[in-house]
Amino acid sequence: MCSERNVCVVVDGVRMTAVLQQPGYDEERLRQAAEQLPSREVQAGMLLSLMGEPDQYSYPSIFIYGHQASGKSYVMQVLLRELELPHAAVSCVECVSAALLFEHVLRSFFGDDAASRLPRSPSLSDFVRVYRQQCSQSPAKQTRYIVMEKAELLRDADANILPAFLRLQELVEDNITVILLSEIVWDKFRPNTGCLEPLLLHFPDYSKGELHQILSRDRHPSYSAELYSSYINILLGVFYSVCRDLRELRHLAALNFSKFCEPLLEGRAKETDTHKLWRNIEPHLKRAMQTVYLREVSSLQWEQMQQMEEKECGALRGLSAHTHIELPYYSKFLLIAAYLASYNPARTDKRFFVKHHGKIRKTNFLKKNEKTSNHLLGPKPFPLDRLLAIFYSVVDSRVAPSASIFSQISSLVTLQLLTKVSHDDQLDAPKYKCSVSMDFICAISRTVNFDIIKYLYDFL
Repeated sequence: MCSERNVCVVVDGVRMTAVLQQPGYDEERLRQAAEQLPSREVQAGMLLSLMGEPDQYSYPSIFIYGHQASGKSYVMQVLLRELELPHAAVSCVECVSAALLFEHVLRSFFGDDAASRLPRSPSLSDFVRVYRQQCSQSPAKQTRYIVMEKAELLRDADANILPAFLRLQELVEDNITVILLSEIVWDKFRPNTGCLEPLLLHFPDYSKGELHQILSRDRHPSYSAELYSSYINILLGVFYSVCRDLRELRHLAALNFSKFCEPLLEGRAKETDTHKLWRNIEPHLKRAMQTVYLREVSSLQWEQMQQMEEKECGALRGLSAHTHIELPYYSKFLLIAAYLASYNPARTDKRFFVKHHGKIRKTNFLKKNEKTSNHLLGPKPFPLDRLLAIFYSVVDSRVAPSASIFSQISSLVTLQLLTKVSHDDQLDAPKYKCSVSMDFICAISRTVNFDIIKYLYDFL
């Protein structure tokens, strides 16, 4: 049985070339494509087998699925580019209408003149008619490919778009194959009206060894391959349990490598002193773990915040970089109101936020029989009207209800500071939960001079 190192050597050499053997394609181009597809040579070989020889009719549609950053788009781009196959790369995010989709396909295969032949609001019949006209003038010498990224968005398009593209080869009578790339399985994709079933090809997640092999290719030219490989091994040891996204891991590797090399630049350690390098980078990686998948800040801003955090010694020291996100003034009060609504029982709102609430018997109000803290139980959902009532009570200036206030609530949900727990169809009474920590809300409260402790039921 081969060791992991031997497997990598074989993958970089003979094995990858052997997997991508396919009649009808130039062997040198196959070898160049294989060298660019580490850990995806098996999937690339299967895809080539499904595509067949260039001048043969291929299957009408192929459905490729797998999690984010599993190499689906990259493998397709490399094969289409290196083998010089005629194709139209379609982003379903950018083609927000059927007209844009039709124009993009025609322009990619036949030029701008063909796209201009479509009417102002083309139907599927118009697209098929124009395509067949152009195909009769420029017949396909080899298979044409339409690659549709984020294909799950086609489910929201007109009901006839997806079934038609799955059997486009039959409709236009041309040697054309539609390849759909998606992050969801076909069972959740299949139209209710029925359609031609595509061939399915799954791209699994990268294993830890495969991620190590791919990330090690990005080594810094000023340092040895062994040093960068050990750095990637440390990085994966910290982040692999919470993040398998290749793009995010590549971003984190580039972001933290300068910190890893600090002892080398200062002469405090050598490349072989792995333990010293690990002790230097460990606290930095733990702080970076709190921002995995968060891209509110750029790499440069993240480094600047870490430098500021190392200098400060106040109450904010030790909090995550998420705490330092600057929010608009009223968004801070909205977040404070959401925290109070999540952790205070609704029956206590009158006690905290109504000035002339009358006499409330202390023996009935205090937690006479309650033994569990609301903070231990976690945040509870609250309706929108309660959030706004608390907000208008705690904000220190009169604010009229406006669209700006409601848009800031949506922004807090987008930033994952609030979580919407009601269904999208509940427009009249949406419900939310506050998803920030106690330290975070205390830091936000200090920036607006609001003593939140006085308004929390658990601290009475």
